[in-house]
Amino acid sequence: MPRAATLSPVLAIADLPSEELQAARLDGELYGIDEGFGVVDVVDTPWVRAASLAAIIPHRLIAELATATWLLGASDQPPSVHELCTPATSRYRATDLARVRLREVCLDPSEIVTIGAVSATSPLRTAVDLLRFRDHLGPADVEAVLRLAEVGGFGLVDAEHYLRGRRHLPAKVRALHRLEGLSRR
Repeated sequence: MPRAATLSPVLAIADLPSEELQAARLDGELYGIDEGFGVVDVVDTPWVRAASLAAIIPHRLIAELATATWLLGASDQPPSVHELCTPATSRYRATDLARVRLREVCLDPSEIVTIGAVSATSPLRTAVDLLRFRDHLGPADVEAVLRLAEVGGFGLVDAEHYLRGRRHLPAKVRALHRLEGLSRR
């Protein structure tokens, strides 16, 4: 007897028409996960988030900053604009990616984790990057750094050692000052 086809626990417009997905969401059969939809009996985990993200970004790109924070489970809401990066050596040229901010970065392979079909900066690298690159480190960013430390199993001292061990790192001094402020909390 032939086996019945099963749908993925995360659905996108490529799987079903938008109208059907929205109707199923309104009927309580699906819930929104960024631009995708999860089946209600599937728990929202980093793997489910990765499946949703994989449907909208090329596999060669790496989630970073707020997108990595969400993907790793240190934030409850996906960002309105996904922050992605590509290794400077890859020479990737973005075409028409909506809701995406893309940068070229220097990454060590140890600073990349893979969840499902999506790569992301590691929890430590993501936390350090938030400290380095946010113009204003708001309460949500501070909470994200602390939650990333929990998720990644590292302490603020580890983040400081990481920063001090890197030469020629842009915004290193800013991140060290911000870490010092967090340590006094």
